[in-house]
Amino acid sequence: MSSTDRDVDAYPEPPASPLWHRHPKALPLTDAQRRRNYDLLDTASRTSRTTAA
Repeated sequence: MSSTDRDVDAYPEPPASPLWHRHPKALPLTDAQRRRNYDLLDTASRTSRTTAA
């Protein structure tokens, strides 16, 4: 038996859905999104996380 006979999948992979396309280029953040990210990072860096015991 050759290696090609063993590498055949029982079920071939289905074709990718056309709905799964990626946006060709990342969209820049708006000023509001940038401000929100900054505020969330600032808050997270100032607070300590505790684990429930």
